[in-house]
Amino acid sequence: MISPSEQPHPQAQARPKAGANLAADLKGIRKIYYKPDGGILVEALKGIDLEVPHGQYLAIMGASGSGKSTLMNILGCLDRPTFGSYMLDGIDVATMPDDELSRVRGRRIGFVFQAFNLITELTIVENVEVPLFYQGYSRGDRRDRAVAQ
Repeated sequence: MISPSEQPHPQAQARPKAGANLAADLKGIRKIYYKPDGGILVEALKGIDLEVPHGQYLAIMGASGSGKSTLMNILGCLDRPTFGSYMLDGIDVATMPDDELSRVRGRRIGFVFQAFNLITELTIVENVEVPLFYQGYSRGDRRDRAVAQ
């Protein structure tokens, strides 16, 4: 029989096994912003390792300037790490060309911004159609999807 002190912590049991199918797998992620002369301005992320299993929720918390937004931009494929690897559903996105990364971002990642980020010159339906345009939908299909309930 295992004594209570030998019981694994509940979170330790929830960790994925090596090789498990992960939604996101980051290893050694570093993000460095350089000065124009090539010197380091700031190292925003210093070797982040993160495994996110499918279906798991997580919160990224920290003090102002701790790298939360930088990490979110990398997770959302809006920015690339300077060093390290980032596998999104088993796809290496850290070194992916811009056009492929845009397709991955448009098909696999959803954003909820603090501000609405709507294009003021467009109607609500037209704003809904914008990402569908970048995903290659025809004009008619975009409209049908945008107004569907």
